[in-house]
Amino acid sequence: MKCSTAIFLLLITLNIFGQTNPKLLVWVTDDTLLDKEYKESFLKYDFGALWTEFDNRYTYGIIGNHFQRLKIKIISATKDSLHPEIYHIYGKSMVKNNICSFSGTIEITSIRLFKNLHYGVDEEYKNKGIEKQGILSGIYRFAEDSLQTHAGIFEGRLSTLWYLNKEGQIVYDAIEQASDNYRNNQFAGTWKGYHSTVTKICNWGDFRIPLAGGLDMGAGFFSPADGYLQYGWQNLRHAINNDKQAIKEEYREWWK
Repeated sequence: MKCSTAIFLLLITLNIFGQTNPKLLVWVTDDTLLDKEYKESFLKYDFGALWTEFDNRYTYGIIGNHFQRLKIKIISATKDSLHPEIYHIYGKSMVKNNICSFSGTIEITSIRLFKNLHYGVDEEYKNKGIEKQGILSGIYRFAEDSLQTHAGIFEGRLSTLWYLNKEGQIVYDAIEQASDNYRNNQFAGTWKGYHSTVTKICNWGDFRIPLAGGLDMGAGFFSPADGYLQYGWQNLRHAINNDKQAIKEEYREWWK
């Protein structure tokens, strides 16, 4: 994969119990952000598709100190009719073979715009009608069904890259997907079981996982380190090595 010649990390402050790193790292390209806050002027748009339309096989997650593999899928994200910064969320999570449904909210707390547009490798998107590009940040709280096994509550902060096209639609920004450190939909926070006093680290994201320590050894793409394979990552390793059955499992729509 081709790496961008200049990158920076946008640091979004987090106050998350149990996280050793107090920052959520979100990779963005050469651009810098405008100083102005644009939340109020962009709340008229619908951002819901940013969390539902991405190919879930590239969404990776962790839970607990051993970075047990978490699979998570946001199935629907519906904008509140009275509070445009709020989205009502429904989805499913899976740890090992335990699947739980959850519901909750995402609240957009900030929307910032890039000063300059980025168009990807060889400026592929230069004539695609991109009007604005930005990043939103917010907070989330998802409660799993308390009647299900090993259920609890996810909560934390998130950030998502997006762009506005000439049709006035908000689109998931995968323009820099070919770059080595590309990532999007970064969720960082905790999970706590309904019947437990223990709060666990719980993070996930598209292509990369925020605050994943030594788990990710990949350069051009996410790849789990050997020491973590026993915590649910063995199948992904087999898929990376082109095992057909493992690839089939990674493609499986387990939430249906």
